[in-house]
Amino acid sequence: MKIDIVSVFPEYFEVLNLSLLGKAQAKGLVTVQAHNLRDWTHDVHHSVDDTPVGGGAGMVMKPEVWSECLDDLLGLAPATIAADAVDCAAEHACGTCDGEASISTDDTTAEVPDGTAADSPRPVLIFPNPSAPLFTQQDATELSHADHLLFGCGRYEGYDARIPQYYRAQGVDVREYSIGDYVLNGGEVAVSVMLEAITRLMPGFMGNPASIVEESYTGGNALLEHRQYTKPAEWRGLKVPDVLLSGDHGKVDRFRRDEALSKTDELRPDLIEALDCTQLDKADRKTLMSLGWEVSGPHPRKRESLNLPTLTHPSPSVD
Repeated sequence: MKIDIVSVFPEYFEVLNLSLLGKAQAKGLVTVQAHNLRDWTHDVHHSVDDTPVGGGAGMVMKPEVWSECLDDLLGLAPATIAADAVDCAAEHACGTCDGEASISTDDTTAEVPDGTAADSPRPVLIFPNPSAPLFTQQDATELSHADHLLFGCGRYEGYDARIPQYYRAQGVDVREYSIGDYVLNGGEVAVSVMLEAITRLMPGFMGNPASIVEESYTGGNALLEHRQYTKPAEWRGLKVPDVLLSGDHGKVDRFRRDEALSKTDELRPDLIEALDCTQLDKADRKTLMSLGWEVSGPHPRKRESLNLPTLTHPSPSVD
């Protein structure tokens, strides 16, 4: 996988040479290169921002500098895009575009990013944005199979909204993600978070691939992970649960599964609501019912929301 990062603080990403990501680069599994956006400026001050149109506080990152940078890194020739194509890109995000738009380039045959064939995988251009959809484990899994990721780190009040709009109209796969309901000083921290979540899922990245199988949010029926323990069996008066010392792998697996269900019920009930009841075994259903969930429908629902009494001792006849 090839990873490019654009930032006004490229030195921030020197940390990516450490730990497992550093080892993955040494093994040739991934290449990471951080670029300074100011290298594409032409004024004496290397300006990358300007005042917001319509007024307001702060500064906004300029599209001219970003376009020169992204054109170079994506291997795109400067293009002239008809106004209807740009409008279509904006409408596409809202689901209102009818697909009728024209894009003209300097060549008679339109190029695709990196000069690859039209049926080759496209680079993915990613911008962190606190106003965008939440970045999830599912997104990380999908992006771990990409050949080329290009991250753009915003600063100040953000980047001009026409930047992602323009590159969508150019046929680039553009994603905008938030990593949570809060605002940071810039996109560098968010990019680091996404990069680690993505690259650790690449084949050959983890020394023991099994270590990611039972993690939180992993799999179709995602739950929070059960608690972990190590030696000694008793520490400062606190003991490891006896079942984990029993040597009975079936009981250990059941204990961990029940603890994951209980932990998810307490902290992230929305994940319980997303479970597919047809994929739950008899023991799963029994545990969920003891926690106050109704499991007779396609997805679990809290009995209190259905005005049903909580079952503390569920029927053993539950399938």
